[in-house]
Amino acid sequence: MNETNKPNYTPTGKEGKVELLKKKNAEALLGGGEKRIEAQHKKGKLTARERIELLMDEGSFQEIDKFVMHRAKDFGLDKEHYLGDGVVTGYGEVNGRLVYVFSQDFTVFGGSLSETHAEKICKIMDMAMKNGAPVIGLNDSGGARIQEGVNSLGGYADIFYRNTLASGVVPQISAIMGPCAGGAVYSPAITDFILMVENTSYMFVTGPNVVKTVTQETVTAEELGGASAHSTKSGVTHFACANELACIQHIKKLLSYMPQNCEEIAPIYPYEMADDERRKELDDLIPENPNQPYDIRDAVKGIVDEDSFLEVHENYADNIVVGFARIAGRSIGIVGNQPQSMAGVLDNHASTKAARFVRTCDSFNVPLLVLVDVPGFLPGTDQEWNGIISNGAKLLYAFSEATVPRITVITRKAYGGAYDVMNSKHIGADLNFAWPSAEIAVMGAKGAAEIIFKREIAEADDSEAKLQEKVDEYTAKFANPYRAAHRGFIDEVIMPSETRMKLIKAFKMLENKVDKIPRKKHGNIPL
Repeated sequence: MNETNKPNYTPTGKEGKVELLKKKNAEALLGGGEKRIEAQHKKGKLTARERIELLMDEGSFQEIDKFVMHRAKDFGLDKEHYLGDGVVTGYGEVNGRLVYVFSQDFTVFGGSLSETHAEKICKIMDMAMKNGAPVIGLNDSGGARIQEGVNSLGGYADIFYRNTLASGVVPQISAIMGPCAGGAVYSPAITDFILMVENTSYMFVTGPNVVKTVTQETVTAEELGGASAHSTKSGVTHFACANELACIQHIKKLLSYMPQNCEEIAPIYPYEMADDERRKELDDLIPENPNQPYDIRDAVKGIVDEDSFLEVHENYADNIVVGFARIAGRSIGIVGNQPQSMAGVLDNHASTKAARFVRTCDSFNVPLLVLVDVPGFLPGTDQEWNGIISNGAKLLYAFSEATVPRITVITRKAYGGAYDVMNSKHIGADLNFAWPSAEIAVMGAKGAAEIIFKREIAEADDSEAKLQEKVDEYTAKFANPYRAAHRGFIDEVIMPSETRMKLIKAFKMLENKVDKIPRKKHGNIPL
């Protein structure tokens, strides 16, 4: 331990005091020292301060608690102190907007969380809530500092509690830049978005060694909890990034779609309206064959501002697409069934993925656009036994409770209960459009005909021909948007090429929307 880092060390004279400040500043910037910084770089990882430098606008970062040290005395810790105690905290600007940040320093005790380490994080979280600005956590930690016992565990719980208080108040973003294991995983899990770096970061409640002992499974850290596993299999992480620079750039882009807090709206970017905002390519998007797939992302790209779509959870539950975009410079959230995957059917994972995104948008005043092409919920024992009823209800609940402007466009199929769930007029959508190709019915024509005309088909000389006749009859009567339009459940049937212009005007009209909801403590979403 350096002499100047002894808690009770006091210099003499004015020059000595100035010199002490300079030394302490220099030592704090070195974290665990040159050798450990070099080891961090050899792993392909940046240091805590290098990450902050990349994230923040140049010269804007203001550090807080640079000289904090731990207070532990057991297991030799009284002889080892580092200024900052393994985490860099403070505030600054990202693209000119205030944010608070903590960046764990793996060069100091492996970034492990101590009582004082936690206090530093809690302090900036409290400041963020008071001042209404996002919190960004750059996580790189070996977990709880074992030598501190329950003090370290209590520090984690203090952070979790603040994550919960801040939820829905200010955006919270977690970037996993290294290990994040045990209790450490629960803070990111409560935050709004998690980003992971491929090959150098991992998250799990119990590591490969414990898994081997308990279940006899042999698995690597990357296989168990790497960026690929959590972006494709578990859905824990929203974005898997190729490297740390890409991760930080992603954070900046994500922030651009979100407001500072729940009382504000997202930044509005300059947009000059064209003389003709129609997108004629959309008129040819839907195939003639109603069972032929197409990419809903093509519809998104034809509707939103050029290059503005930022997909969330891209590699998880790909039968539904969610993400942020802009229409005429204004931030919106998009939820769309994906016919290219499982025909766009809703299943357990798609339902929870979309429900979480809808609630996030509603928390931060981001209007919702819902693109519907859904043949229903996925049948089967696997789905039923894994809770498709309660998981589907989560999406239904999320849409129903959302008070932001909500607009639906039915591009093709809207069958059965899935029609209701996907932001129908009946659950509070503000405007519902349909393309001429829309089919709004209880089920597909073939299944409906087999039930309704079962006896006629069975008694016919040529049952196949009779079935086709009845399918055609049902299709002509129900497989269109007009019955719903006659009832006012669809506000307007529009040409696909007109969709963008209609949405620009509709979102503008809805910008001052106020929804009155019953007085309550909070609802009880079917978790």
